[in-house]
Amino acid sequence: MAGKKILMICGDYCEDYETMVPFQALMAVGHTVHAVCPDKAAGEQIKTAIHDFEGAQTYSEKPGHNFTLNASFAQIKVEHYDALVLPGGRGPEYLRTYPAVVAMVRHFFDAGKPVAAICHAAQLLAGADVLKRRTCSAYPACRTEVERAGGVYADIAIDAACTDGNLVSAPAWPAHPAWIAQFLALLGTRITH
Repeated sequence: MAGKKILMICGDYCEDYETMVPFQALMAVGHTVHAVCPDKAAGEQIKTAIHDFEGAQTYSEKPGHNFTLNASFAQIKVEHYDALVLPGGRGPEYLRTYPAVVAMVRHFFDAGKPVAAICHAAQLLAGADVLKRRTCSAYPACRTEVERAGGVYADIAIDAACTDGNLVSAPAWPAHPAWIAQFLALLGTRITH
């Protein structure tokens, strides 16, 4: 079976792990992943942030790696993609202000294509108005946004994920194993040993 063509929409200060890990893992199992950012072209970089849980009321933030985009946002035709990945971090907060990004997100939901969203990506989903009557996990601080957008917040362990139809969501990067596994199942990816 040929790999799927997956779109990843990123922005500056997206969470480092939530950008790089799925990008690399999906390519490692044979999928094509195009990482894009509004107003940026292939070869340009975004800054990422590393968020950690160190005993404060919320996460801490440190500079992450520069992540090189491998496709140009202006040239994306969403109808050519099989699935969408939305990393968390602070990127979704500004990505939801771009009408073109919101339209792209809506396309995947309207078409019933698989979508993987983690952490603060729920802010983008809420901004795209695609959460009505959907169960969605997110970083706990995003619970209000999920619920005000008409969704049902999945209050699950930090290392768990949930699937509701075509949407796989998780609270944060500790959930990568569960989140990526559930997304691969939606994609129909089989790994044999």
